[in-house]
Amino acid sequence: VQLVESGGGLVQAGESLRLSCAASVHTFSSYAMGWFREFPGKDREFVAAINWSGGSTDYAASVKGRFTISRDDARNTVYLQMNSLKPEDTAVYYCAADPVRGLYPPRSAVEYDHWGQGTQVTVSS
Repeated sequence: VQLVESGGGLVQAGESLRLSCAASVHTFSSYAMGWFREFPGKDREFVAAINWSGGSTDYAASVKGRFTISRDDARNTVYLQMNSLKPEDTAVYYCAADPVRGLYPPRSAVEYDHWGQGTQVTVSS
């Protein structure tokens, strides 16, 4: 499974970005997908996740109400719509895939088998 993120960039506080993660796998619809972010010198942290069917989503408290995760199985793509961005959202964002078809998507990075290369999001104040 190959995951390729795109859509990162430099924006001002209050603006929006949409990240995309394209997966090269025939069974994309069987995977839970997650977004994580990494700050310099810190561990990767959970941002949002969506289960294999799209029927269940989960968000970190710091982004709930501002970020929305969605998936398009026809395009093998998961999205992260980020609104009302803050300088503290500045990080490298990674998407990840988990082949387990659970009712709820996992929050723990160790549950995900496949990772993208990351895309930088920078929010200026």
